[in-house]
Amino acid sequence: MAPSGAWDPSGYLRFAGERARPFADLLARVDARAPSVVVDLGCGEGALTASLADHWPGAVVTGVDSSAEMLAAAAAHARPGRVGFVRADVRDWRPDAPVDVLVTNAVLHWVPGHAALLRRWAADLAPGGWLALQVPGNQAAPTHVLLAGLCRSPRWAGRLAGAAPAADAVLDPAGYLGVLEEAGLAAEAWETTYLHVLTGADPVLAWVRSTVLRPVLARLADDDAAELTAAYAALLREAYPRRPDGTTLLPFRRVFAVAQAGTSR
Repeated sequence: MAPSGAWDPSGYLRFAGERARPFADLLARVDARAPSVVVDLGCGEGALTASLADHWPGAVVTGVDSSAEMLAAAAAHARPGRVGFVRADVRDWRPDAPVDVLVTNAVLHWVPGHAALLRRWAADLAPGGWLALQVPGNQAAPTHVLLAGLCRSPRWAGRLAGAAPAADAVLDPAGYLGVLEEAGLAAEAWETTYLHVLTGADPVLAWVRSTVLRPVLARLADDDAAELTAAYAALLREAYPRRPDGTTLLPFRRVFAVAQAGTSR
């Protein structure tokens, strides 16, 4: 599942290190010893998916994504018999066999009503299998609030009100804990706010251009997209001022949950 408009793997990878940190923190809480079937739902450009094969050398790893652009980049990380990629919407995907580890990283905020999806995925786990999720939890951050305000302003509301970032796109940790426990899993959930130190001109704009801004710009012609981007960039520079050393600090909240199925299902 992805929002409208083509993904840009190169733009997304500009901050590959910062985006990989939550994935590593999530994986550290998955205590699967020797899984055979590992699935990464919403795998993107595939580098992190391939790292799962290194983490669990005996596993066959499948990455699933709906973006042709991301999967084209992911092809470079395929390993015959070990790591493969398929194109599918995560809402429609079903496994061929019970899954030992199901990972979904920075995906579910694009999927309205994804609590029901988590319950279905819980049922797809093998006995003792693990489900691990991470979502951005920054809907109240200036990046999202300012963009939502622009989308709903008189200048843009007629075309962009429906594309404004949703304030309820994700649950809080307690919400995910409840969903997973109600699905019969033993779960834990937490949140972390990362402080990313960014460099370059308008680095926060560069960060959001490949994520929350992308479906907004997809609705506009080039001239209008440039106008909105300029207005948004000015607001971001005020909300995230450059520090004396020339860097810009971006606080980024993320929500995590891991859960394990019972050993008899």
